This record gives sequence, C-alpha cells and structure tokens, in this order.
Amino acid sequence: MMKIAIIDYGAGNTQSVKYALKRLDCEGVLTSNKEVISGSDKVIFPGVGQASSAMKKLKSKGLDILIPKLKQPVLGICLGMQLMCDFSEEGNTDCLKIFNSNVKRFNHSLKVPQIGWNTIFDLKSNLFDSINENEYMYSVHSYYVPVLLHTVAKSNYGINYSTAIKKNNFTGVQFHPEKSGNKGEVVLKNFIKN
Repeated sequence: MMKIAIIDYGAGNTQSVKYALKRLDCEGVLTSNKEVISGSDKVIFPGVGQASSAMKKLKSKGLDILIPKLKQPVLGICLGMQLMCDFSEEGNTDCLKIFNSNVKRFNHSLKVPQIGWNTIFDLKSNLFDSINENEYMYSVHSYYVPVLLHTVAKSNYGINYSTAIKKNNFTGVQFHPEKSGNKGEVVLKNFIKN
C-alpha cells in the first residue's frame, strides 16, 4: 500500500487533509519523523498560520533541512506552498528556497484575507487532469506567490497570481484541495496517482 506522509509541524490543517485522503481510500500518516517522511512514497506539506512561526517550527524539528532534499513527489498546500519559496513578506521570513520567488502581501486596497471560492485557470499540469478551466477552488490567504516560470495554474484577486507551482518533484497549491469538494479531491487523487 502506498505510504503518504503528512508533515506534522504544528502549523497545518492536518486532520482535514487526513480525512480527504481517507475519502480516497488512502492512508495518510501524520508525522514529523524524518525517517518516516523520507521513506514515504508521497509527502503532503500542509500549512495554516503565519510564515515566520511556521518556519521556526520546521527548524526546531530539522525539517527545514529535510524538505528541500526530498526526492519523492511533495505537495505543499496554502502556507506549505508559500514556505517552499525563497522569502515571505509575512514576518520578513527566509523560507525553504525550493522555488525562486518572494511571497508578497495582497495590495492594501483589497480585502484580506481572500476567503472563499475562486476560479483557477491556465492549467498546465497533470495535477489538473479532469479539471476544467475556471473551476472553483477554496482559498484563505493574505499573501500570494507572483506568476513565475514554474506557475502551472493561476487565480485572480486584484491581480493574476500563482495558485499552483511545480518544479521537479515539488508542487504547491495555494487553494485547499481538501476543502474544495469533489474537484479538490480530484486534485489530490491526481497527485497520488501521478
């Protein structure tokens, strides 16, 4: 049976991810154990909360060193995706430096956080197999990753931004697939099977 590690560092919506996997007949193991994470077939890196405190938690467990070295498919969700970038304006935080990008705060003229359903478009990854352009996904965030070379899906909130990024074995989604109903489950299923 496939081993899926859900990185547990005290800053994630880990239970909802675990339940979403269960609905897909997959077992996710909540863990901060480096051997378990390294030995898994797939790794999910969720995140909710504030970038600088999340990075402190990762560092306290040595996960800031481990995550960028992982060779199997890794899916960062929400803050997990943002932490895979170089730097976040949230708390002026140095992040994991997997993606060469800074995470920026939405313009002050916009209501933040952006909460609710938003469309995703320009889909360029097998993560979105069976997902239509302009499908709705659920998001909650005040910071965003700009559009870059590794962008594989966009959303718009005042500006176009990266709602999914991919580089080698690392993928990040800004939206919450585990809270996005059937279509979100399709995204998780695609991550698991591809």
